Amino acid sequence: MPSHIMLPAKFTLRRAAHGDLPSVLALLADAAKWLDSQGVRQWPAQGFPASRIEPLIDAGVMYVLDDGAGTAATVALDGHADPEFWGRADRPDSARYVHKLAVSRAYAGKGLGEALLDWAGLRAAAEGRRWLRLDCSKDNLRLQRYYAELGFRHVRTVDLAHRASGALFERQAGATVTSARTRY
Repeated sequence: MPSHIMLPAKFTLRRAAHGDLPSVLALLADAAKWLDSQGVRQWPAQGFPASRIEPLIDAGVMYVLDDGAGTAATVALDGHADPEFWGRADRPDSARYVHKLAVSRAYAGKGLGEALLDWAGLRAAAEGRRWLRLDCSKDNLRLQRYYAELGFRHVRTVDLAHRASGALFERQAGATVTSARTRY
């Protein structure tokens, strides 16, 4: 697994296994509750059902960042371009897509999200992809600014009534920001 980002020795980034499902679900639920408390409708307020996360683990695209005591963060990285957002003109195969990125509140503001995005971009580049892409809530301007500060370009916003998400971002695969911002 290509990873040229620097993390302290206490962290291990690895593919999620079935035994990680409860901790991944708990982390995503905690993140969803926190987002909901901030008035952000990004994810279901109660978190995701196991049936949404198990296929990511089965496919080997869900990762956990373990701090030695448990799951500090999680992210899925795959080639799934949501067809409601990314069309043929976007050349969906030219990218890897980040989904379900969440960092434990204990590590909020410490740079783990940036480190995981850097890792994802380096992995995308190693796989010969041009872009690292993601989508986020159309209404979460704070998160959109965060992605812009990390070098992501706002591609467009797709406004579908049945989707909270729809703000589309991409960054050149291989671009990193961790070295300047990480504060574990």
